[in-house]
Amino acid sequence: MGSVNATTPPSTHRNIVPAFRTFAAITGSGFRRYSTYRQATVAGAFTNTVFGFLRTYVLLAVAAGTATGLAGGYDREQLATFVWAGQGLLAVVALWGSTELADRIRTGDVASDLLRPVHPVTMYLAADLGRAWHAVLTRFVPPVLTGLLFFDVYLPRQWFTGPLFVVSAALAVMLCFACRYLVNSVAYWLTDIRGPMLAWLVGSGVLGGLFFPLRFLPEQFMVALWVATPFPSMLQTPLDVLVERDPPALRCGIVALQAMWVMLLLACCAVVQRRAERRLVIQGG
Repeated sequence: MGSVNATTPPSTHRNIVPAFRTFAAITGSGFRRYSTYRQATVAGAFTNTVFGFLRTYVLLAVAAGTATGLAGGYDREQLATFVWAGQGLLAVVALWGSTELADRIRTGDVASDLLRPVHPVTMYLAADLGRAWHAVLTRFVPPVLTGLLFFDVYLPRQWFTGPLFVVSAALAVMLCFACRYLVNSVAYWLTDIRGPMLAWLVGSGVLGGLFFPLRFLPEQFMVALWVATPFPSMLQTPLDVLVERDPPALRCGIVALQAMWVMLLLACCAVVQRRAERRLVIQGG
């Protein structure tokens, strides 16, 4: 009896393995889908690189205008790394993602998603992870290499910074997906989501650390923004981890905060999806 209790029930094993294979298959299909957009990928990488030069020179000018040579606590090398890694992460986390889900809701094609054996949130998350992995190879690497070639950049000095940055970037991808899913889900209740989408585009860029490092803001406002909203966790957090802006304990803390936001917002996605399905049933859709 003791040996039976110590083993995993066969039914559990049979449930987990197919679920993992399905998730991996959807992730792979997301990767293959975006690998077909070759011209768009090249154009996007080129655009991000051009804006990388502009942003770098602007922030370096800001640092040069201070008495200490620091801007928001960043030195010149950290600012260069912040910009170029941020230009690469922009496509990976997809702050400005598509409105595919909203379009499928508007046309009624989302009904086919509800008939599939995979939960819609899980299905779209898996596909987005495949997209993000493709973006790492094609949209993250070129800007980072360009920054290494043309500027003096900050290279991490502690061994755990690299793994922590990878974890933080992965959490940022899932967090940004959850936010975009919620914005797109507004289409279940509104026929036109251009207003919420515009608010998301502006808010995520300004409050996420894309346009300027949030450390430039007054400290009290910055801390409140970081704790009370998920926006800094989508871009500012992984970049601060990479440039080692804070002590190790604080860096681990803000990554843990990222994980909390991911769990909370993915749970919100599931709740919103369940309510939306009830609404479709009431309408007879």
